[in-house]
Amino acid sequence: MSIRQTDLDRIRTLPLFADMTPSVFRDATAGAFLQRFPAGTTLLMEGDPVDFLYVLLDGAVELQGSWKEKEAVLAVLRPVSTFILAAVMLEAPALMSARTLERSEVLMLSGEALRRTTRQDPAFGFAVVQELAGCYRGVVRMVKAHKLRGCLERVANYLLAQSARQGDPHHIVLPYGKRVLASLLGMTPENLSRAFAQLADYGVQVRGPEIHLARPRALERLARPSPLIDNHVKAGPLPIGRAGTESLTTTPGAPPPPAPSGVSGVSAAPRTV
Repeated sequence: MSIRQTDLDRIRTLPLFADMTPSVFRDATAGAFLQRFPAGTTLLMEGDPVDFLYVLLDGAVELQGSWKEKEAVLAVLRPVSTFILAAVMLEAPALMSARTLERSEVLMLSGEALRRTTRQDPAFGFAVVQELAGCYRGVVRMVKAHKLRGCLERVANYLLAQSARQGDPHHIVLPYGKRVLASLLGMTPENLSRAFAQLADYGVQVRGPEIHLARPRALERLARPSPLIDNHVKAGPLPIGRAGTESLTTTPGAPPPPAPSGVSGVSAAPRTV
């Protein structure tokens, strides 16, 4: 499918491409194409060779890992996000599978063109380094949370993070189903249900995908969020990528630090993986 100028303009909002000159951007996006996929479509299997960088323009994509009969959700992406950047840069097999959770539009950029641009354009090369560094710090946060916290604390901190991102201290809407959420938090759906039941003592009321936080301070005392593990950044109008999100880490109730130069909005969802 041919690429619309509006789609290219949306890619330009990503920090990875924001500082490119028009000629370099044209070279990097040469040969790109847009595809639409229904929900449940497998875009990539772990172990597959990676020829393209994927840019999610619409919909939702789940990144998974598997071993034997087990599967785990590693991340859920919303627009505008890129994924499989590390595999593209290394010309290495994918370590994750990617599957659409709903009808999605995905732009596919040539891996060869991007690697060539990285070698030729220092600004783009530095942007790639920043994004991969942000992704690495995100992985460290996730590993620390899973190894140092119990199920109840992980769920409590997730609710606080969503409260900060959605800008409402008392009400949030889960961005995806509880099966996906349980796997993302490293637990079974049954353990997630038990955790929600236990959190009722801390003012958490669950009504389907809607969560009411009647006693947010009590929930904070249980969760004990830490800026060295958590990333409670409020969502905003512009994507800033993983590197920008790492620069804006804060804790619930604390004033957000100033945005980096050139960033006028904060978004915790769009990112590079």
